Amino acid sequence: MPAEKPVKKTKKAAAAAAGGEEGDKVHKLTLKGSAKMVSEFFEYSIHSILFQRGVYPPDDFSPVKKYGLNMLVNTDDQVKAYIKKIMSQLSRWMLHGKISKFILVISDKDSGDKLERWQFDVQILGGGKKKSAAAAAASSAGDAMDKENAGATGAGESADKTEKEIQEEIQSIFRQITASVTFLPMLNGNCTFNVLVYADGDAEVPMEWGDGEDEGIQDAEQVQLRSWSSSSHRVETMVSYRITE
Repeated sequence: MPAEKPVKKTKKAAAAAAGGEEGDKVHKLTLKGSAKMVSEFFEYSIHSILFQRGVYPPDDFSPVKKYGLNMLVNTDDQVKAYIKKIMSQLSRWMLHGKISKFILVISDKDSGDKLERWQFDVQILGGGKKKSAAAAAASSAGDAMDKENAGATGAGESADKTEKEIQEEIQSIFRQITASVTFLPMLNGNCTFNVLVYADGDAEVPMEWGDGEDEGIQDAEQVQLRSWSSSSHRVETMVSYRITE
């Protein structure tokens, strides 16, 4: 299998919002539809984390309705452009099954020290594209945790879900992101963020993206959040943070 590599965004880009899915019909998404849903989830996760962690002032955010929740999205032109560029490429990689991890890193603007690392692991379910060795290992390791934490189907299986069930799983994760302020160390407000993507070695990488190193956070605490799944993908979420004295 081709080796995976983290690729890091190096230019400015920004977020495109899209409507949510409503209803309670059994809805077996196509791989394309599921990939779009995962991409949207990443997009709103970026906005939510940036707001909840105070990376940008509250006045820079505006409420929108998504997943049956009142979400907050950044309205600053430069930040919007940055996230939109990220999501444009991310959506293409997702559509072709090239991504196994999406990572958002919050760092101190002056020292460059990494303060928080939000990791989203992506697994393709059912009879789709073969998993890489890393994704297969993550899938196996996630089985027990997923049964305990999210009540979702097993890692290697796909199951039909109602749109309401999928939305409720996603809602639970955003509620956890909101509640994260109760256990994460307070940030000083002088922070910036960057995005890393683990893409397959044969993924087509635009020139504005470059190879990046995912060094993690030394001696970090880790908290596993809930997972959600469609018939084609499962996404698991974890946050690591630097312990402050």
